[in-house]
Amino acid sequence: MALEKRSLPLVVMLTLFLLKVSNAAVYKVGDSGGWTTIGNIDYKQWAATKTFQLGDTILFEYNSQFHNVMQVTHAMYRACNASAPLATYTTGNDSIIIKTKGHHFFFCGVPGHCQAGQKVDINVLRTSDQPAAAPSAAVSSPPSVPAAKVPGPSPNNAVSLKTLTSLLGKFALTMVVVLLFLSSGLS
Repeated sequence: MALEKRSLPLVVMLTLFLLKVSNAAVYKVGDSGGWTTIGNIDYKQWAATKTFQLGDTILFEYNSQFHNVMQVTHAMYRACNASAPLATYTTGNDSIIIKTKGHHFFFCGVPGHCQAGQKVDINVLRTSDQPAAAPSAAVSSPPSVPAAKVPGPSPNNAVSLKTLTSLLGKFALTMVVVLLFLSSGLS
């Protein structure tokens, strides 16, 4: 019985954590087109139709023989300057979790690709209704970047992790918590 009482706070914290994480979404850059120069994908328009939030995952899927992903400052983004990126990703299946509000700038560092439009500005709004009003740091805390006006929240087609909060998800989560609680009492 003493073990059950000690494990109860852990079970409650785990449940709250899982419910909080379930609000995050995964956004595949370019949707079905992915991260490429083929097909004239308008990444600016793609990003403008999304409502990014803290904890969301930005997924770059691409052929690593022909592309990469560089995280850069606003000035580097505007100039397509790949000389000193903040981070470089080369796997072809790169997931980046957004940890700060504000702008997060990415482009392909292969010569000519950024100039051809293979670049994206992921903006996490400071409030749910208004664009950011002050500079912000990117995912790995680069120098400050001035904010730009961005359209308000609109529908998006992100693969949502919110299914955990559905009725079935809540039931499954409850069963996991109960099983964890019971198994800790049996040990």
